[in-house]
Amino acid sequence: MPRCPGRHSGDEVIEHLVVIGVGLIGGSFALDLRKKGLVGRVTGVGRGRANLEKAKELGIVDAIADSAAAAVKDADLVLLAIPVGAMAAVFRDVAASLPARCILTDAGSTKQDVIAAARAGLGGKIGQFVPGHPIAGAETNGAEAARTGLYYHKPYVLTPLPENPPAAVETVQALWKACGAQVSEMEAARHDQVFAAVSHLPHLVAFALMEELAGRPDAETYFRHAGNGFRDFTRIAGSHPEMWRDISLANKDALVAELDTFIAKLAGMRGLLARGDGQALEGLFTRAREARLNWIKGKRH
Repeated sequence: MPRCPGRHSGDEVIEHLVVIGVGLIGGSFALDLRKKGLVGRVTGVGRGRANLEKAKELGIVDAIADSAAAAVKDADLVLLAIPVGAMAAVFRDVAASLPARCILTDAGSTKQDVIAAARAGLGGKIGQFVPGHPIAGAETNGAEAARTGLYYHKPYVLTPLPENPPAAVETVQALWKACGAQVSEMEAARHDQVFAAVSHLPHLVAFALMEELAGRPDAETYFRHAGNGFRDFTRIAGSHPEMWRDISLANKDALVAELDTFIAKLAGMRGLLARGDGQALEGLFTRAREARLNWIKGKRH
């Protein structure tokens, strides 16, 4: 990886970072690398000119490119932080102009579909693509949502390819660690299975509950009386609809399986309620409470 002018000889940094999709995820990555002195200049690419101008005004990017293909011509690292459904077109667009030295990585919440799109779009340059997934989303988006420290102590999952040179994987890993992320590796199919349960399913449930209540004739009464528990449970229903449409469809097989499992669990709880089986309900609630407390305790260590 090239060294930035003015740095000490041992400090390897990215001379030119291109961020495609300068929102919460991509913008925060750029800001963290800037703060650490690990990037020379940053170019932003995206569909909304106003958002890119705001990113430049906020110091997230130094320049704005009209297209991804033009932006990557002299890039050292490219981060795709866009909805997974939009990545196939970007892979096709940048393939011809991607320099041999450049590493391409992503922040997609699904991996098998993104890897397939990369193989189709990049062809012989597939080894330059190192797939990954930072676990640090929020319901806010756009350049104004970006902030330093977003990834501190947050999980980041690498799903490297057989074609990836070890040095490229190590570079991506080192950059996310520099942002404070806790990096691990996982096979792509396993990643999609796990995140269908712990991320994609909860989003569907939150969206479904909000949409169902909002459709009631007296919805205002329900929302007026909702408290903190409802607010916390439905927070993720404020997430980006396009992004979650793409994630849901991209991971539909694993997500349908998780939905079936969850529906069966709800049906079982309905049976307990209908029978008035308080002892069984309390046992279920106790096990769930203990599992959550143990999970929270583990996150604190």
